[in-house]
Amino acid sequence: MIQSFGAGLKESDGATLQQDIDYLITWSNTWQLQFNAEKCKVMHIGHSCATEYYMSEGSSKKRLESVQQERDLGIIVSSNLKSSQQCIKAAATARRVIAMVRRNFKRLDVNDFNLIYKAYIRPHLEYCIQAWSPYLAKDIDVLERVQKAAIDLVPQLRKYSYADRLKILGLTSLKDRRERGDMIEVFKILNGKEHIDSGQFFKLSDNSYCLRGHNKKLIKERSRLDIRKYSFSQRIMNSWNSLPASVVNAKTVNGFKNEYDQNYRNDMVARSR
Repeated sequence: MIQSFGAGLKESDGATLQQDIDYLITWSNTWQLQFNAEKCKVMHIGHSCATEYYMSEGSSKKRLESVQQERDLGIIVSSNLKSSQQCIKAAATARRVIAMVRRNFKRLDVNDFNLIYKAYIRPHLEYCIQAWSPYLAKDIDVLERVQKAAIDLVPQLRKYSYADRLKILGLTSLKDRRERGDMIEVFKILNGKEHIDSGQFFKLSDNSYCLRGHNKKLIKERSRLDIRKYSFSQRIMNSWNSLPASVVNAKTVNGFKNEYDQNYRNDMVARSR
């Protein structure tokens, strides 16, 4: 798949992007690696300019199809950048696995369920989750209902509430797991574990005037649109900045996970009182 991005805010930007496509075709002809115009699509994100793009095929030109959503490496990308369709797809796939487990296992205990759920069901709900983590309540609920349905595979737990079932199984809500995953990714980026320039995502705050919290607080920028507000680099701000210094100053990734999990358990105990 070939991806080309442009601002596309005015017609001249559309002409520039068309020129980039022409350059790409020239390169492909030189190296005898022709592209299939039928598989190349155009998606307009964040603007309503009626721009059209063409790709040369021999002596003719083919107009590229304009789409509202497209699947890329298993992730459904929509023109509104919302993850509703991806949530529906992930939930449907996980539910098919649940149905298969129900057909093949007459009865599951806690240990068997944990093994099957973590290996075959939950991964479908968390594949590449940092890229499409849902923020709409209806999308969050779509995924959470799958975990609730999966837990019903354990007959002995049906008399308990959902919160109590999670405690017995040693699980957390999927929303809390997504936040944990975000925090781990932030730790890796800030500590050079991902070989990514952290400045592309975050800007460290000047803590010289504040003695509270930790010394790795991040600056949260104003966000006009929800698309920006709930993107990875912005949605993590409040959670990361509220972590204790003992967590963010961990020496290793495993050390961070252990400290984070202990802090999470302490918070759960404090809330239950």
